Amino acid sequence: MRNYAYLVFDTLYGIDTSWAAQPQMVEGHQVEEDGLTWTLRLRDGLRFHDNEPVLARDVVASIRRFAARISLAEALMAATEELSAPDDRTVRFRLKRPVPHLPEALAGTSPFKPVAEIIGSGPYRFLPEEHISGARTAYARFPLYQPRTGGPVGFTSGPKIAHFERVEWLTLDPFSAMAALRSGEIDW
Repeated sequence: MRNYAYLVFDTLYGIDTSWAAQPQMVEGHQVEEDGLTWTLRLRDGLRFHDNEPVLARDVVASIRRFAARISLAEALMAATEELSAPDDRTVRFRLKRPVPHLPEALAGTSPFKPVAEIIGSGPYRFLPEEHISGARTAYARFPLYQPRTGGPVGFTSGPKIAHFERVEWLTLDPFSAMAALRSGEIDW
């Protein structure tokens, strides 16, 4: 599920190999008023798989949706006085008290709540018409995806370069997998 999520969806921040949050969908952030106001600026050119632009109001809705399931994000929301989108590329947190780990709280997605419609903003599009539950999942490179232009490459941080036009995951029971490997039908 984690691998699927990172193919199809992007995150505001990614985690580097030192477990520090690095800007991913955001250009960066500005912290003011002794840590009580955080202003996040989205990178230019972010698009959803339906070709619509990723707007700050979409980000606010997403944060509200997944924060209920991720304890660090839930703690962030408890410390938030106001979460707003003053313009199309700006997300603003006004906090009741400083939250120095705000980027880490925004570096993941909810693993518990299924997404009804899979329109992500990541490097690959999920191909629902080719999905066979328990057997095959397919993804196609999203041509409008613009990776970061730098930053430390880590676990989920840095430029996400889509090297392949298509990704297919085949799920086989152990006996079918062994037979397919022996016959050369699949490779590992």
